[in-house]
Amino acid sequence: QVQLVESGGGLVQAGGSLRLSCAASGRTERRYALGWFRQAPSAEREFVASISWSGESTHSTDSVKGRFTISRDNAKNTVYLQINSLKPEDTAVYSCAARRGSAYYTVPDAYSYWGQGTQVTVSS
Repeated sequence: QVQLVESGGGLVQAGGSLRLSCAASGRTERRYALGWFRQAPSAEREFVASISWSGESTHSTDSVKGRFTISRDNAKNTVYLQINSLKPEDTAVYSCAARRGSAYYTVPDAYSYWGQGTQVTVSS
């Protein structure tokens, strides 16, 4: 079992930046890939980015490439999502998730553990 707690969300103006964090606890000795997903009101949960246990492999959706960067610090059991050049359409609840094995998967059902999420609101 792994517990995930996100932080770092907030209200920001368009063009601004945020850094989201997701702290993992529990069976963190297992090699989990970690991902970030987001869900806007009345929309389905959407894959944002993922990173392998080693940090050597990352994936992101096309709409955030060049603006969002995923990274992790295994010594701190934390994964980060640096979000730059925020747009109003980035407004959503951002959640992190963990899965055993590859970070290649982009569908929510591939992830076994989820945090509660952190709200990101971008004003125009």
